Amino acid sequence: MREDILNYTQNRELSWLKFNHRVLEEAQDQTVPLLERMKFVAIFTSNLDEFFMIRVGSLFDMAAADPKAIDSRSGMTPMEQLDAIYKAVAPLYKERDKTYSDIKKQLSPYGVCGLDFKALEQSEKKYVKKYFKDQILPVLSPQIVDANHPFPHLLNKEIYVTANLRQGSKTKLGLVPVPQYVSNILYLPGHDIRYIRMEKVIMEHLDLIFLRYEITDRNYICVTRNADITPDDEALEINDDFRYRMKQTLHKRRRMAVVRLETAEKLSAENEKYFCEKFNIKKEQIFRTKMPMKLDYAFAIAGNLPDSMKRSLTDKPFTPQESRFVQEGSIIKQVKRNDILLFYPFESMEPFLRLIKEAAYDSSVLTIKITIYRLAKKARLVEYLCAAAENGKEVTVLIELRARFDEQNNIDWSERLEEAGCRVIYGFEGYKVHSKICLITYRNRNDIQYITQIGTGNYNEKTAAMYTDLSLMTGNREIGEDAATFFKNMSISNLDGIYRHLIVSPTSLKPKVLELMDEEIAKGSAGRIIMKMNSVTDTDFIEKVCEASQAGVKIDLLVRGICCILPGVEGYTDNLTVSSIVGRFLEHPRIFSFGTGESQKLYIGSADMMTRNTEKRVEVACPILNQQVKHQINHYLDIMLADNVKARVLQNDGNYIKKEQKEPFVNAQERFMKEAVFAKKVIPEQRPTLLGRLRDRLKR
Repeated sequence: MREDILNYTQNRELSWLKFNHRVLEEAQDQTVPLLERMKFVAIFTSNLDEFFMIRVGSLFDMAAADPKAIDSRSGMTPMEQLDAIYKAVAPLYKERDKTYSDIKKQLSPYGVCGLDFKALEQSEKKYVKKYFKDQILPVLSPQIVDANHPFPHLLNKEIYVTANLRQGSKTKLGLVPVPQYVSNILYLPGHDIRYIRMEKVIMEHLDLIFLRYEITDRNYICVTRNADITPDDEALEINDDFRYRMKQTLHKRRRMAVVRLETAEKLSAENEKYFCEKFNIKKEQIFRTKMPMKLDYAFAIAGNLPDSMKRSLTDKPFTPQESRFVQEGSIIKQVKRNDILLFYPFESMEPFLRLIKEAAYDSSVLTIKITIYRLAKKARLVEYLCAAAENGKEVTVLIELRARFDEQNNIDWSERLEEAGCRVIYGFEGYKVHSKICLITYRNRNDIQYITQIGTGNYNEKTAAMYTDLSLMTGNREIGEDAATFFKNMSISNLDGIYRHLIVSPTSLKPKVLELMDEEIAKGSAGRIIMKMNSVTDTDFIEKVCEASQAGVKIDLLVRGICCILPGVEGYTDNLTVSSIVGRFLEHPRIFSFGTGESQKLYIGSADMMTRNTEKRVEVACPILNQQVKHQINHYLDIMLADNVKARVLQNDGNYIKKEQKEPFVNAQERFMKEAVFAKKVIPEQRPTLLGRLRDRLKR
C-alpha cells in the first residue's frame, strides 16, 4: 500500500456520520412536508442506532483483540476512532433535538401534538390515569435493585423508566420496563392527533407502582448493545444445522455488551457513576436526548390524518408506474424479444413478479434458480416459487441467513420454501451471498434457453417502492450460460468460477473493475469513469481512483453513504468529484461506467466498492449489452449528475456542501417520477421515441 494514501482518505466511521448528517439535513429542509421531515428524524435515529450496534460494537471488539491495530485510511487505533466518534456524535444529538423540537412546534397548529403530562388538559389527565390503571399497570413488571435483587439485564433498544426509591434512610433503584407489546404512544380522545408517549405515562404514575417509597430522580433510559456478531465467530460444529446456528446467534445478540446509554434527563453524578459501573462504559458513552428514543410511530401518524391534512403534511402519493417498455401479454415472450430494464420505485416491480409467476405455470420452464438476501414480511415472490415447485419445476433458492437484522425472517422463509419442495441452500462459511440474480431455464423445441434477471437491490416487494434500484431481465444466451455456471458453482461451494460476461466477487469483480479503470488511465485526459454505489472503502479501488485522477481521467463518483476517498486533494484527486443524493427514496443502485460513446463499457450489480463486498461476499455484476438499455442507464446517470437540489458535493475536508442553486433546478428523483408518469400516459408504441422529447420538455 502506498504510504501517501493518508493524504487523500478519511476514516470510514466519521464519513458515515457525515452521511447521516445529510439525512438530518433533509429533516431541516423547509420545502419537505412536515411529517416527511419527522420521518427523516426517525430514519436518522434508526441509522444511528444501527451504527452503534454494528460499527461501534465492532470497534470495541477490535480494541479488545488488537488495541494497536491501525486504520489504513486514517492512521487511528480502535480507541482513537471511538473517541473521535463520541466527539462527533455529541453535537449531532443536540442538532437532532432542536430539529425535532422545531418540527413538533410546526405540527402543533395542525392539531398534531406530542404532549408532556403537564400540558394535558384536566379531562385528559383523568383519561390517561384511568387508562394506565386499567390497561398498563396490570401488565407492568417493575423491579427494584438492592442486596437481594441484583441489577437486571436490560434488553437492547428497549426503554426503562427509572427512579430513586427512598424508604427511611435507604435509597434503592427502581426500574420499570416499558412493555414491548403495548403501543409506544397513547392517543387522547378528540378529533386532533394529540398523544403522549407511554414512557411518560409510566413515569408520571410511578407512585402507583412503588407505593411504599418516596420517589425522586424520575428518568427513562435505553441501552444499545453490540450486535456485531456472526455465526462464523461461534465455536459451533460446522455440521450443525445452519438454521439452528443462526437462532443461537440471534439469542446471543440480546446479551452483548453495552456500547451506549441514552437518558431523557441529566443523570446525577452518583447515578452516572452507578450506570457506568453496571454497564462497564465511560461517561462519554452516555448521551442525553430530549426527543423520543423510539420514533417509529412517526410513520403511523400519517395514517390517522384526514385526507385534507395529509395533503399538507406528507409527500404527494406516488405509485410505481408500469415500465414504458412492458406491454400486456406474456412477459416471457417480451424478454425473449428484447431486454427489459426496470427502474424502481419509479417503475413497478410487477413485471418481474409476473415473470416468476408465469414461469411457475409455463410447461416449457424446467428450472428456476434465485439468490435471496432480504425479503418482505409478505412476499408474493415466495408464493410463486412455491407454486413452481408444486407444479414440478426444479426450484433452487440460495438464501442468505446472515442478512443482518433479517435473519429470523429469512429462517422462516427458508422453512416455508423447503415445505413446498424447493431446494434450499445457504451461503458459504465466511462469505455472505449478497448477489441479486435469478435464472429461468426453459426448453425451446430441443434447445435449452435462458432468461436471466440481475438487479442492484433485493427481491423485497416493500423496499422496491422505497429504494431506487435497477433490475435487468434479459434473454441473452451467453449471460444465461454464465448464470447457469454461477448457480452450479454455488451449489458445490466453488467461489473460483470463470465467466464470460458476469463479474463475480470474491474472485473476479475487483480485478475486472481495476482492469477497466486501467483502460481509462491509458487514455489519459480522454478517459472517463462514472460509478454509482452506496459506499467506498476498498483501498485497492481508492488507490486506483487516485492513479486515474493523476493520469487526467475525469471521474465522477455518486456515493450515497460512506466515502473514504477525498476529492480535490491537490496532486492526488484533482480530477475526482464525489456527490451524494439523499431524498424521498433511498438511493441504492450500483452502476459502473467506463469510457464514452461506442467504446463505453457499462455494468450494473450488487456490490459496493467496500472490501467486505469485493473480498468477503458473493456479488454479481452484469454488462449492459443492449443499446436501448444502455441509453436508459446513461440517461439516469446524466440526470443524477445534474441534480442540484438534493445532491451535495464532498469537499477535500470531508464535509458536504450544496451545489450552486441555479436554473434549471434538477431534483433527480422528482424528474424520474415525472418521466415515469408521462411515459405511462402515452401509447406503448410511442414510449421509446418520446423518451428523448420528454427529457427536452423537462429541461425546459
